[in-house]
Amino acid sequence: MFFINVEGAVFKEDKWLLIRRSTKEAHAGGGLALVGGTVEQEGDSQNILERTLRRELFEEVGVEVKDPIQYVRNTSFVLANGKEVVDIVFLCEFDKGEPYAKSPDEVESIHWMTTDEIVKNEEIQYYLRDSIVAAEALRIRGEY
Repeated sequence: MFFINVEGAVFKEDKWLLIRRSTKEAHAGGGLALVGGTVEQEGDSQNILERTLRRELFEEVGVEVKDPIQYVRNTSFVLANGKEVVDIVFLCEFDKGEPYAKSPDEVESIHWMTTDEIVKNEEIQYYLRDSIVAAEALRIRGEY
């Protein structure tokens, strides 16, 4: 059985919203990442992925995004404890709120970075770079 995780590639003008994960986090603690979280079981439901992402964005950094939220890509990985995760990234346009580390147990700091800064930053993991490059390609096609 997989855990489902959603992440938001949130853009504002020419920059992407990244967080530095808290060092208290078991997975990728202290690293730069997109905002997101695990989908909770709800039984019969619609738009659970999008709703989860909106909730996580507000709970972790206090921001809201515009409609529509657009699918970018999905990947899978295995946590250190052996649990498997399917990760789904969505392209989101920033709407309102001033991002801050609202949940310090999850978020250490907030960063706005251009695609070029992300691609050239050696600290950033390949999967985050790949997600931003894919999201930027969608954004450039004029769908936002």
